[in-house]
Amino acid sequence: MSKFGGTIYQLMNDGGWVMYVLAFFSIIAVTIIIERLWVLRSAKINVNEFLAKLRKALIVNKSLRDAIKICEQYKGPLASIMKAGLLKYGQPKEDIEKTIETAALHEMARLEKRLVVLASVANVSPLLGFFGTVSGMIKSFDALAEQGLSNPGAVAAGISEALITTAGGLFVAIPTQLFYNFFMNSINKSVRDIETSTNMLLETFGEMERAGISADQAGGAK
Repeated sequence: MSKFGGTIYQLMNDGGWVMYVLAFFSIIAVTIIIERLWVLRSAKINVNEFLAKLRKALIVNKSLRDAIKICEQYKGPLASIMKAGLLKYGQPKEDIEKTIETAALHEMARLEKRLVVLASVANVSPLLGFFGTVSGMIKSFDALAEQGLSNPGAVAAGISEALITTAGGLFVAIPTQLFYNFFMNSINKSVRDIETSTNMLLETFGEMERAGISADQAGGAK
């Protein structure tokens, strides 16, 4: 373990100040990744099961209160958005759609929180590594110009810095980009689930209205 730590410390020193900036970026990325994994895990629900229970409460039981309780049991962005729509039953369709859209925008903002920082780390890290590469090569050529080939160690030090910072930049950027893509795919799936659920809810409201079920009869908020 100490040997590994010594190797990392040596690489940091050989790579120069760029490596310390990359280390700071990596800490930020890891912190955001862990936090976003927890948020997405907490937001994950069985959508088909949730919608089936919701539809049963509305169509079979004719109870808005039961449907709202189901939303409160499931938590997550989808349940919150459906609850916002349920509370608007009996009002014009345009108002219901506007309420759902507002709730969806709020929940999507929560899911996408800090992802712009993750994307920035993924994009800037290789550029920072390339900057270290250029800096290291400049040092190598300066050493070559001053000492010629009499001191190859001085030239090699600059080349070593150049290669280390390139590798460091890629080491931070590649996993960060992969996790960013994973998060965006998860969010896009959530968007599709929200669209499907919203359409189902509006269709169910239409069925209830055609059956003559008012908000008061269904136990809705007055």
